[in-house]
Amino acid sequence: MCELRHDDCRNFIPVDVAKGICKLTNELVMIDTPVCPECSAIPKCKFCSNYAAGETPFLGECKASKKGFWTYEDLKAFQCEDFAAKKEYTEVK
Repeated sequence: MCELRHDDCRNFIPVDVAKGICKLTNELVMIDTPVCPECSAIPKCKFCSNYAAGETPFLGECKASKKGFWTYEDLKAFQCEDFAAKKEYTEVK
């Protein structure tokens, strides 16, 4: 299973750049802390099999297009028609 953070979860409500509120517990949580067993991962580029990490941290390339557009790994992909979840992503409900 892949390493998830609170900002990868559907139950996370951002408050600022460092913290947010968990919708399940109504508690304040830090963005970069590990998730609970109730995590429901959201689609992001880093969870897509079309995403290829680049040399620059947090940036990569979307291989779904022949043009190979660059993207950042935490971009939310709710509306992406080419999102193809990696196996690790589908194991997280």
